[in-house]
Amino acid sequence: MSALKETRGSAAAAVSGMRRRPLQTIALATAMLLSAACSRGVDTVDAPVAGKAPAPAAATAADTAKPLRFDIVEGKVLNAFYRHEHIAAHMLLSSGKVPRLLFAFPAGNSGIGMWFDAVDSPVQWTLGDLRGIEEPDRGGRTLYGVEADATVDAAQLGIREVVLGNVRVLRDYQALGKYPQALAVQPVRDGKRVVWARSRLDGNAGYALSVEIVDGDIAGEGKALRFVANAGKPLRLRVRALSGDTPLTPLTAARLFNQYAGDDARSRQALEFLSYDEKFLAGSWRFNTYFGRDTLMSVRLLLPAITPEGTEAGLGSVLSRLNPAGEVAHEEDLSEFALLRRQQAGEAASAEPIYDYAMIDDDYMLAPVVAAYLLDTDAGKARAAAFLQRKTPSGEAYGSALARNFAWVVATAQPFAQKQDFSRLIALKAGRAAGQWRDSNDGLGDGRYPYDVNAVFVPDALESIKRFVASGLLKSYLTDDQTGVLARAEAMAMTWRTAAPPLFAVDLDAARAKRALIAYAKHEKVDPAPALAALADAALRMNAIALNDSGTPIPVLHSDDGFALLFGDPPAADVERSVTAMMRPFPAGLMTDVGLLVANPAFANASLRARLGRNAYHGTVIWAWQQAVLAAGLDRQIARRDLPAPLRAQLIAARERLWRAIDAARDLRTSELWSWSQQNGQYTVEPFGQRGGDADESNAAQLWSTVFLALRPPQDLNAGK
Repeated sequence: MSALKETRGSAAAAVSGMRRRPLQTIALATAMLLSAACSRGVDTVDAPVAGKAPAPAAATAADTAKPLRFDIVEGKVLNAFYRHEHIAAHMLLSSGKVPRLLFAFPAGNSGIGMWFDAVDSPVQWTLGDLRGIEEPDRGGRTLYGVEADATVDAAQLGIREVVLGNVRVLRDYQALGKYPQALAVQPVRDGKRVVWARSRLDGNAGYALSVEIVDGDIAGEGKALRFVANAGKPLRLRVRALSGDTPLTPLTAARLFNQYAGDDARSRQALEFLSYDEKFLAGSWRFNTYFGRDTLMSVRLLLPAITPEGTEAGLGSVLSRLNPAGEVAHEEDLSEFALLRRQQAGEAASAEPIYDYAMIDDDYMLAPVVAAYLLDTDAGKARAAAFLQRKTPSGEAYGSALARNFAWVVATAQPFAQKQDFSRLIALKAGRAAGQWRDSNDGLGDGRYPYDVNAVFVPDALESIKRFVASGLLKSYLTDDQTGVLARAEAMAMTWRTAAPPLFAVDLDAARAKRALIAYAKHEKVDPAPALAALADAALRMNAIALNDSGTPIPVLHSDDGFALLFGDPPAADVERSVTAMMRPFPAGLMTDVGLLVANPAFANASLRARLGRNAYHGTVIWAWQQAVLAAGLDRQIARRDLPAPLRAQLIAARERLWRAIDAARDLRTSELWSWSQQNGQYTVEPFGQRGGDADESNAAQLWSTVFLALRPPQDLNAGK
């Protein structure tokens, strides 16, 4: 079943990875940013004080009575969201020459997709309100979904394919044009209505799609089925999509946000749609499921804006999915995709989740994020004992699960602590081309030892473990062996923090840097003048994105320096190097007028320059959350009092420049990522995935893109808001 292979980050080949402010006011420069119904429809600030637990928003009857409804339009794609009680759905309509209609359900990460034949002239969809519905399937089991009226200005639409199942299957069909034939279903026509429906592979309640022609007609049969408009009129459809997967329990706004959360409506709506008691979802439509890294980083950045209840839901979901060794689960295969995976492996049928532990960064994020909550906030301190006593679904105390992760972190960090050789750093797992957030095949530029994991997360994890040991919170959960292992964390943290980062240092003399810059600017058709002026006659100093197999730094500029600013207190020289390298105008640095790029291969070899362009998932593109990491990191460094005045002035100027770029792409603020074009020296935002050659497409609602709810732009900070 090649169609089961992961396709994140590449539309043509499987990706190796299975896929995807500390509370003490990380967003505030003036505070201490510490490291520390069937046919019957179911439609039925002020900145926080450091360390204080913000009060949750007051719940009202209206909060629980009205559905969550909102739309996000990105270029040719209309995204409509609906959530109310046990129903949650995302409907996506693609206009243009390749029309498409998708539904994604957080329940089971299930989905339904209808792809139409390409048309000669672009078409445009319009959509009425989504309505929640529930109805029984042929076996009397309840299906939950949505219904909407949609209009399209097409003379006719031929149906290329309809796929019902798990979103992972829909993603594979979108990228590869194939899906397991065991999931195929034939349409049943009844007058002006067509229905596609089937049970899940194990016979449980499955999926249903019906399309009723309100204005127009149906022609053809089977694969030749098409919808035809009446002469001179648009085609009007009534669409119903439903799933039988078990609903999740919504974290409503009243339970999720505290009074200091930002007031941006779209960000609040997107975060609420992705938040549940059981877990946070990474993004919709493509990642409506748990991702360990995304959860941890989002919780860390959102701490000032969400309630303890929301924080603990996220942390609990991570602790409940640790493997016996203590590694953090990266992703989960759910429902019918779990059935397919087991069928492929010749195992007994079961829809129990299958967890993936291929990533290496999330394992070292857990300790710092839990420390930021339990050790650094009043709410966390007050709730720490009760939180650690809580049990995972298997019956294990959270404290015991956390101790297991801590012991694993220390054990895996021990080799480099004993001998500071690059080969003893934390490497990608054998046979993997990805292992941290840049989890596409080319994301690390062929590197094996990532900068962020080794220079930031491992040292900070060890430091956080040392703090937990000193606190005594875990004493009753530690075995004798674990107690001995964790006692080594303090000395190891110092070794890692001083010895690992220098291994990634890259210095290019001014002449070489200028030659590379000019050549790359010409290739990318961008104006090199601002970059040349910023570089002047200075050498280019930066941190490599990774080390290769032989320990050679890979000279790709990257945004992961933001992690170092957010998680620690680097020496002034290191802070200056990171900020200078990132904030230079592209292609000398990462800054454009529409955002901070996550990578710049201008100084790398020709192969990497070709593979890390503006069409690449982790190339010269903008990811919203990476800008948030840098914004929060700059706030943290500005709040320090041990940095020289000229450097603090540089940091303040960098913060102003970054926020101007953030504001310039405000229309895409909840999107996963976006790209750009440049003409006459002017940058323009380009939605990712809607141009020929883009490696994938962007989610309109991404979990970690909502973290700006916990950040304050400079104008608010300056006004004391």
